[in-house]
Amino acid sequence: MKYFAKLNESNIVLTVVPVHEGAAASEAKGIEFLKNTFGHESWKECSKDHSMRKNPVKIGGTYDEGRDAFIPAKPFPSWILNETTCDWDPPVALPEGEAPHRWDEENGAWVQVSL
Repeated sequence: MKYFAKLNESNIVLTVVPVHEGAAASEAKGIEFLKNTFGHESWKECSKDHSMRKNPVKIGGTYDEGRDAFIPAKPFPSWILNETTCDWDPPVALPEGEAPHRWDEENGAWVQVSL
């Protein structure tokens, strides 16, 4: 089974569709199959893991044609795009250790979560 992301005019992922390998022997054939089936023009082959295009595809994320990568939605305004991984990095590194933390955007810091 192969997977294809349906993209809008801004390259935002709208949905992910599985396609049998017989209909998608190549990315181009898979896209042609999907265009004929759904009448939508913009598709990109993707994966649900890190095996292609840098990141797993996620609805609401973006396909960046220049980087040939799926980029997840930005989690917080202060986070910075990592050009190598095409994922978002916090402005402050996550503290080491086993205690869970959450990002506090207002204070720009990690806050330990009490369980």
